[in-house]
Amino acid sequence: MALEPVPCAIKNPVVLQVGDMKTEIGRPGVLVIDVLFPHSQTTDLQAIAFRNYYTAFLTLRVQRQSSADDGHESPSKWVTCLRNFCLMPHPHTEEGSQSYFSISRHQMLCDVDQVAAMRFILRQPSPVWLHFTIEELQLFSLCQKSPQKGFPAWLSHPSPQEQSTSLHDGLPDADRVSSELQQMWILTEMLQANQPVARIGRFDIEDSYDLNLLSYT
Repeated sequence: MALEPVPCAIKNPVVLQVGDMKTEIGRPGVLVIDVLFPHSQTTDLQAIAFRNYYTAFLTLRVQRQSSADDGHESPSKWVTCLRNFCLMPHPHTEEGSQSYFSISRHQMLCDVDQVAAMRFILRQPSPVWLHFTIEELQLFSLCQKSPQKGFPAWLSHPSPQEQSTSLHDGLPDADRVSSELQQMWILTEMLQANQPVARIGRFDIEDSYDLNLLSYT
């Protein structure tokens, strides 16, 4: 299954803090980032990918549209599909603070089809880090342009001898393997996009080395 990025509008983070920010001195520990889709469209979410920046825990809520029994759309409801997903195992240390993450739909708590809006709730309980957020956020859905290729008749209709033998005995779950491969592909694409293009070459001057550029031990 091929994935493609979903066009979306990512709003600026909103700071949540208990009390009066003008009179009380305190560091906000919660940020909220809303994501909307153009022209009130919906998407069947397959995966999300982003780079962390000192966020310890992530909660994700989605607004889903559902059809009523009479065929009309029922009011959209907000549901929590990811709760306190750990990005930094130890919030007071650097581990995971700037790592890349890919989360598939199989890791979420509910169905993420017909998603009309998303809300990322970021939490950092440690007072060590003054700023935290997530960067390079991307959403992915199934690619609609890739044609489905049919299987040959001898694969679609196996012989009775082949039908009696189960091909899935001892094999891992296909959906889980597909999900893990998709996450690896997403992370690989994000890492390649952030690699520097220029490379530092050798200091060659007319087929010889410049002695001033060499270091001695």
